[in-house]
This record gives sequence, C-alpha cells and structure tokens, in this order.
Amino acid sequence: MSKFKKGKQGDLPAISTASLPDIVFMLLFFFMVATVMRDSSLMIDNILPSADQVEKLKKDRTAFIYAGKPSAQFKQLGTEPVIQFNDAIIDVDEVKPSVIAAQQELTEELQPKFVVGLKVDKDTHAGLVSDVKQELRKANTLKVMYIANVKTE
Repeated sequence: MSKFKKGKQGDLPAISTASLPDIVFMLLFFFMVATVMRDSSLMIDNILPSADQVEKLKKDRTAFIYAGKPSAQFKQLGTEPVIQFNDAIIDVDEVKPSVIAAQQELTEELQPKFVVGLKVDKDTHAGLVSDVKQELRKANTLKVMYIANVKTE
C-alpha cells in the first residue's frame, strides 16, 4: 500500500461562465443596432425612373404610394399595374380614405406638412398615375412628390 493516493489524472477544470452574460448582451446590443426596420414590404416590382435633381424627404410626415406590376410572389393579382399603400393592395377609389387615415395618424403640428410620395415603376401607364392624383386632389392632399433614383451619367 502506498502512503499517497494518486489523483485522477486528466480532469479538466470547470469552465468559467462568468463572462457569458457580457457576451450575450454584447451580441444582443449589436443586433439591435445593426437591424433595419422596414416600413412595408413591397408586393410590386418597383424600378424607379432617374432624375437630375433629387431631394431627401423626412419620413415623419410622408406616406408612400407604390404603383407597378405585381412581383413574382404575387402573380395571383394579375399582370396589370396595381396600387400599394402600406402593406395592402388597394383600388383607385380606396386611395382617398387611405391617405386621409394616414394623415389623421400624424400629430396635429405635422398634419399641414403632410406629403405623399409616389413611387411609380417606370413602366406603369400614366393613366393610373393620373387617377391616383385625382383621388389625392379629392382628399385635399396637394403636396405630392415623385420619388426617383439619382441619375448617373
């Protein structure tokens, strides 16, 4: 018999988990900062025309109306150009109530500064754009901007 007991060889010390919460919160903070929130997902193909003079809009007082042919995911809507407001496909006669509702959601000081941005696909017929503009006039929404890409030469 030996006087000294041999300890188990090869035992690894326990892994310290003290820094694990720091790592988790650092990753959480990174993804919160790096994530971009999208206002609405497009249901239409929207290739904007190019323009020489482009100005950036403030999004706090702007509503966007999209017009174009339905994208590949929404082929059940047909092949004719449609109108999208927020996340819904609407008809021309639904433009006025939708715009009025969007304007009412703004604060009282921003309502007079309300602007509608038209993001119209470059292959969309001018008749549809004209119909949308007529409905905007009926809603007394006269500040309309056409959204375009910056022209590259």
